[in-house]
Amino acid sequence: MDRRTFLAPGRKVQSASASQTSGLQWASGLQPYTGPWTNDEVCHLLKRVMFGASHDDIAYFLSKTPSAAVDEMLNPTAPMPDPPLKNYANTNTPTTDLDLTVPAGQTWVNTRTADGTVEGNRRNSLRNWWMGVILNQDRSLREKMTLFWHNHFANEVNDVGNSIYMYKHVKLMRDNALGNVKTLVRAMSVDPAMLVYLNGQLNTKTAPDENYSRELQELFTLGKENNPNYTEEDVKLAAKVLTGWRNDSTKNVSYFDSTRHDTTDKTFSSFYGNRVIKGRTGATAGDLELDELIDMIFSKTVEVSRYIVTRLYRWFVYYEIDAQTQANVIDPLAQLLVSSNWEIKPVLARLFKSRHFFDPLAHGCQIKSPIDMVASLWREFGVGLPAGTDYGALYVHWNYVRNWAFQMQQGLADPPDVSGWKAYYQTPNFYGIWLNSDTYPKRIQFSDIMVGNGYTASNRKIVIDHVAYAKRFPNPGDPNVLIADMVAHLFQLPLSLNSRNQLKKDILLSGQDQDYYWTNAWTAHIANPADAAALRVVQTRLQTLLKYLMNLPEYQLA
Repeated sequence: MDRRTFLAPGRKVQSASASQTSGLQWASGLQPYTGPWTNDEVCHLLKRVMFGASHDDIAYFLSKTPSAAVDEMLNPTAPMPDPPLKNYANTNTPTTDLDLTVPAGQTWVNTRTADGTVEGNRRNSLRNWWMGVILNQDRSLREKMTLFWHNHFANEVNDVGNSIYMYKHVKLMRDNALGNVKTLVRAMSVDPAMLVYLNGQLNTKTAPDENYSRELQELFTLGKENNPNYTEEDVKLAAKVLTGWRNDSTKNVSYFDSTRHDTTDKTFSSFYGNRVIKGRTGATAGDLELDELIDMIFSKTVEVSRYIVTRLYRWFVYYEIDAQTQANVIDPLAQLLVSSNWEIKPVLARLFKSRHFFDPLAHGCQIKSPIDMVASLWREFGVGLPAGTDYGALYVHWNYVRNWAFQMQQGLADPPDVSGWKAYYQTPNFYGIWLNSDTYPKRIQFSDIMVGNGYTASNRKIVIDHVAYAKRFPNPGDPNVLIADMVAHLFQLPLSLNSRNQLKKDILLSGQDQDYYWTNAWTAHIANPADAAALRVVQTRLQTLLKYLMNLPEYQLA
């Protein structure tokens, strides 16, 4: 993929060098990164492991070493987010429904409902709350990894139906986002939402359902590229192991029903060494056989570790994996995952501290996902709601941002199917799938709105403050420095000096040739902030500049 011309075939970009556009030929590996630690490197790290690089976060991590920065991101100390709140009215809710006992502004996650309209409202509450968590994330990898696992264990909230199940599903991923892969796979196998989504609750000894057992192997652990691989009979036998698990909709938990469990012995294929999982009876049969099944799958250490690491690599680095990358990055990280007893942190630490991750070729080689696009805009420009905003206004505005990502074809809690979003697995386009004749104009429309009049609801407005953004840079009165700083912050690939000079003349200097046409305007505003005319001059030029920059294809790259 030509990282600069992917959006407009034939578009000429002056600053693209031959090495940048000839394809990615990685030579670097997992040796510790010892290069410079400047705004560029910090921005690259933040844009990959968080949602955007805010000025405050850049300044904070610049004061640390690269290794210390990664360690801090991998060990979050901020508390887990509070659960979603009841931000909806009980219109036509039956008088017997328990949702009526939940006060407005309190969480609904501990109170079941039997009403379909309430469930729909709760599902939207969950989606919007999740968007708010992303927008207000702490300085850690937790939220990006939660979304990674959401893509890995894809689950659609409307198909699940039960909003409490889905909240617990999201919480399970967040609680284990930086933990043990094997533990998470085991927990996901009896997760109430997953039992609904992949028919686990319908899986009985008289009618084994193979849906989850198939995806457990094909999508969650082994992948389908291995040769040899598990067999169709292995899928059927794994389904029998998993029979008997059900959901209790009153307590909102899963449980094992031994009367529905297949108690016969299950002999797997030679791929698994002809492993036999003994059939068991009684209340503990489900847990014991599930543990053996997970142990058996994870005994295929090479296959499972390579598959998980490949998914991580495509999420955080790049989709294409050549022979050098396989040998220098994927295989060593896979071995580390196994030797770390399936703990994910050592693998991520090694990757994010490596020369490979900070290789110049790694900069700007991803197309932002829709969620990344809207969230990074919000965070990098410091868009926020006024202090003291009530929860009702928060949820309305979080819904607005989330809905834009949904229109760009990435809905929170709504991957297209069990395989997750196609941008992370479907060849040959991968990330390019995010962009088409429908979604790309919507990206431009969203940024135009946010840099223009913004969005107003509940008497609150969200909009980019152009002047406040410019003030975050060290020398906004110098048009050359200001444009260079903005480009360095917003783009992962540089613009040529000729391009920056043209932007300066056409926009900040209003067509004139002397830098003082901007410097004087900026100085006049700073000297008298209450002067509406002086403010309007700099505001108009900054708005035009930011709109132009955000309309460039480079803005879509991370």
